[in-house]
Amino acid sequence: MKKWLVILLGALFLSACSNSSEGENEVTTKQVIQAFKEAGLEAENPSELGQKEFGNTREEGKRILVPALGDDAGGRLFKFKNKEDLEKAKAYYDELGNSSPLLFSHTYAKGNFLLQMNGEMKDAEFEKYKAVMDKVIK
Repeated sequence: MKKWLVILLGALFLSACSNSSEGENEVTTKQVIQAFKEAGLEAENPSELGQKEFGNTREEGKRILVPALGDDAGGRLFKFKNKEDLEKAKAYYDELGNSSPLLFSHTYAKGNFLLQMNGEMKDAEFEKYKAVMDKVIK
């Protein structure tokens, strides 16, 4: 009887360990930003976004600067809790751009991540950021 109890407890322990390691392999905004940099893309001075930027609907939110676009220009990288909230945020940025060319920005969603970049960025350059996200986020 003790033998079966030890085997059962051991199996439960191993199961708990394997479940916790899955969470550790989850991609973060920090990892995506690092991947941008490793690919030779600008993603400078990452900083936390305030709660006003989609509040409790997101897990993480970072602002990044792209010096080639000018002073204080760049974009945002969000990780959302679910697809529905991500789609609402993407629609918000896309609708802003549709309302006025001055408010246009590039947006790309992959997994639960949303990248929003200044509309001054060339399409070809934005494609490079998208390609990095496609490699990092499964």
